[in-house]
Amino acid sequence: ETKAEAQSEAEVKKRPKRFVGTKKSVTTEYDADGKAITKKTFRATPKVSHQIPDDILTNADLNRAIAILPSNYNFEIHKTVHRIRSLGVKKVALQFPEGLLAYSCTISDILERFAGAETIIMGDVTYGACCIDDFTSTALGADLLVHYGHSCLVPISDCKSNVLYVFVDIKFDLEHFVQTVKFNFEPGKKLIIVSTIQFAASLHAAKMMLIGDFPNISVPQAKPLSPGEILGCTSPQVQSDVDALIYLGDGRFHLESIMISNPELEAYRYDPYSKVFSREKYDTPQMHAIRRKVTEQAKSAKKFGIILGTLGRQGSPKILQHLEERMKQINKEYVVVLLSEIFPSKLDLFQDVDAWIQIACPRLSIDWGYAFTKPLLNPYEAEVALDASEWKDVYPMDFYAKDGGPWTVYHNKDKK
Repeated sequence: ETKAEAQSEAEVKKRPKRFVGTKKSVTTEYDADGKAITKKTFRATPKVSHQIPDDILTNADLNRAIAILPSNYNFEIHKTVHRIRSLGVKKVALQFPEGLLAYSCTISDILERFAGAETIIMGDVTYGACCIDDFTSTALGADLLVHYGHSCLVPISDCKSNVLYVFVDIKFDLEHFVQTVKFNFEPGKKLIIVSTIQFAASLHAAKMMLIGDFPNISVPQAKPLSPGEILGCTSPQVQSDVDALIYLGDGRFHLESIMISNPELEAYRYDPYSKVFSREKYDTPQMHAIRRKVTEQAKSAKKFGIILGTLGRQGSPKILQHLEERMKQINKEYVVVLLSEIFPSKLDLFQDVDAWIQIACPRLSIDWGYAFTKPLLNPYEAEVALDASEWKDVYPMDFYAKDGGPWTVYHNKDKK
C-alpha cells in the first residue's frame, strides 16, 4: 500500500480510497459442519414493554403487516404505534441509515394505517447517531421523530421535538459465534467483546454463554454509550493485559476505532452475516505519521477555515466556540463555514484558507484527510496545531465520551 506522504499531486486528484490502516488480514471461515462448530440458530425472547396495550400487541392485521418485514430485524413497530397514539401526534418523521432505507416505505405505510398519523421519510444520508436531524423534522412540522438504527447519542432532553430511538436489534446465529470463540481461544483467556448497538443485546447474551469457559471475559463501556457499544469516533481504552479483543459486527469502521485507542491489543472480527472470523490489523504507526505531519504543517497556517458540520447534529457549537476562543488568544485569522458534507473540490474554492478544521466526523480527517489539498484537521488535531495540547502516544477516540478531552462534545458539559 502506497503511503499518503509519497503520493504525487496528480494521484491526490484521483478518486482516493479511505485510509484503513490495514496490513494483512488472515481470514478463516468455519461452516456448520466444520471444526466442531455446531449450527444452531439462537432466538432470544423479544422484550416488549408492559405498557403497550393488548389491542396493539394482539392486533392480527398489524401483526400480519409486521410479518412483511425481516423477522430477524426488530423495528419495534408495536412500541412505535403505541407512542404515536399516546402522544396524539399527527405528523411523524422517520429517519433511517442507508442500510435500512429499503424498509422505510413499508414502515411508513404500517404506521399511517395503524397509528393514524401522517409520516415523512427523511432521505438525507445518515451516517450515525450524530446525524439525528430533529432540527429538520421540527421545521417540517413533525411532532415526533423516529430515528432508526442508532443509540441515544444525543439525549432526548436535548432534542427540539419528541424523539423515539429504535435500535433495530438484529438476531443472528449466536450459538455459532459462541462456538467460534470457544474453538479459537483456550479456556481462561482474558477476552473483551464489543459490538455496535444492533448486536448489543446478543453481545450480553454471548457473555453469559461464554463466562463458564472465560471467567474474565468483559464488556467495556465508554459512557454515554451502552456497555459494549463502540462508534467509529468513540471507544473505551481497556487494560493492557487482555489476551484478545473480539468485535461482533460487519465492516471495519467501528472496529478500527477501538483498535486505534488500544493499539497493542490483538483484534478479531466475527461477521454475523457471513460467519467469518478474522484476525484484523491496523497500521497505527503509519496513521500517526500521516496525521502528525499534517498537524505540524497546519501550525504555520496564517488563515484557518473552521467547518461546522450541519448534517443533523454532527457539528458541535460548543467545540466551535472553544476553537474560536483559542484562535483569538493566539491572534489567528479564521473563517467559519457551514457544510453538510465535506469534499476536496468544495474546499479548494476557498483559496485564501491555508488549513481547515472540521467539526463533523473526526474519522473524516483520519481516513480521508490525505485526499485534500490543504490540511484537514479534526478537533483533537486542531488542539495540537494551536498549541493547546500535546500529541498523544495513543490517539484518542473519545469524541462523544463523557470523560473526553477539551476537543470533545461533552467535555465539561456539566460545568457552568
